[in-house]
Amino acid sequence: MANPLARAQYLLAAHTPSQLPPDGGFEVAFAGRSNAGKSTALNALCQQNALARVSKTPGRTQQLVFFDIPPTTDRYLVDLPGYGYAKVPKDLQAHWQAFLERYFQNRNALKGLVVVMDIRHPLKEYDRQMLGYAVNRGLPAHALLTKADKLGRGQQGNALQAVRKELKSAFGDIVSVQTFSGAAKLGVDEAREVVGRWLEI
Repeated sequence: MANPLARAQYLLAAHTPSQLPPDGGFEVAFAGRSNAGKSTALNALCQQNALARVSKTPGRTQQLVFFDIPPTTDRYLVDLPGYGYAKVPKDLQAHWQAFLERYFQNRNALKGLVVVMDIRHPLKEYDRQMLGYAVNRGLPAHALLTKADKLGRGQQGNALQAVRKELKSAFGDIVSVQTFSGAAKLGVDEAREVVGRWLEI
């Protein structure tokens, strides 16, 4: 079956709300801490090697990057800025906090959130914050436990069960979760199906 996400292409980068594309149609946002494997996951879902650039400096990407999916003109993938051990000035952090909160609260086109987490270090503060934004808006969220190939089968299953239990306790049934590895092509079809359903493509 053809993968419509394979047609994804860079559209624009927004540093302020005024730079966002018109608020209509369908978009799915991707969030993840620095080094969680967000760029690798996006590239794997879209069957492209360099759609999302893998930053050599974690946390460098301080913008919302939009990818459109031709021939549609109202379907977007949105790469949210990642945080981790990035040395980001406090005033810039405050700007991004406000921008992201406004985006989640007001963006009608936003249909779902994918949160990318390293399976070995899941549910850090940033991950919970992003999931909270989605859940507070009543949006579905899907957690990708990336780099699953770094663990054995049994460890993967244990990690998945533990995260699923914690997500249910914190957020109810609105957040789904799966194991994923872009490098090993593990869980790619499952994640692609979730994103495609939200985008209605």
